[in-house]
Formats: sequence, structure tokens, C-alpha cells
Amino acid sequence: MTRWLALGVLAWALWGCGYRLRAPASALPKGLSAVEVPVFANATSEPGAEGFFTQALREHYLRAGRLGGAGAPARVEGTLLTVSSAPLVFSPGRLPNYRFQATVQLVLVRAGAVLDTVQVSGDEDYPAGADVVSSETNRGAALRRLADALMREGAERLATGW
Repeated sequence: MTRWLALGVLAWALWGCGYRLRAPASALPKGLSAVEVPVFANATSEPGAEGFFTQALREHYLRAGRLGGAGAPARVEGTLLTVSSAPLVFSPGRLPNYRFQATVQLVLVRAGAVLDTVQVSGDEDYPAGADVVSSETNRGAALRRLADALMREGAERLATGW
């Protein structure tokens, strides 16, 4: 009996604190229920970078329960327009920090008609590592963080028409 009471109190406390056991809602414009996200085009010299951005947008819609396959009523086509990495201020005796910058264009398409187009840009800093392996690890992590942030912003802007 006390076990059930404890579970009831725990459930009430979690409910009262705002916890929910479901994915956050992600609105889609024009009454769409789901979107397909094909692999982005890459117009940059950064090989494989489109994979980070494609995966980030797919995961965003998957968490929201809005990711569809080839039969989805619409699709979001992405193009990675720019990706660059440059050192920040360099201090003697210290490893440099770098900044990734990227720009992505997202196009929402239904039945061949363009419903909306947004372009998002941003940057992400990362430290150089003591060796090539740690530098590349830091670089890849920064690219993933940047992709997540930009695709979250892009999905919100497509949903709101902003």
C-alpha cells in the first residue's frame, strides 16, 4: 500500500512540476502533419558536412513526431551554402581557438510547389587540440553543435513563417 502511495505522490509531483512523458510539439505550417527530409545538397568544399545538418533536422522532426518518409505530404530540402573555419585571436604560448561559421537554406515543398524558404546562419567556437586527433574531434563536435542549433532555428522559422 505504501508503495502505491509513494508512486502516486511521485507522479503527482512530476506532473505538478511540468514534466511530461511525450515529445515536445513542433508545429508545421499549412496544416502539414509530417515532412520528409532528404539528404542536403552541399555547395561547400567541406566534404560530408551536409550529413551533420541533414541528421540534425531529421532528429528535430523525429523528436517532435513529425518526420515522415517518402510518402510524407511535404519535404524540407536543404542546401549547405557556406562552411568556414578560421582561427580566433592567437596568444603566444597557448593553443588557438577556432570559429566555425555556416549558412544553410531550407525550402519547404509540397506537391512540387515551394511553400516557404528560410536561410539560417550561425557560428560555433572550438579549441584546438594538443594533437591532430583531438583537434579533429573538437572540430567535429563543434560542427554537430552548430548543425543542431541552426536546424532548430530553421525548423522554427519554417513553422512560424518568420
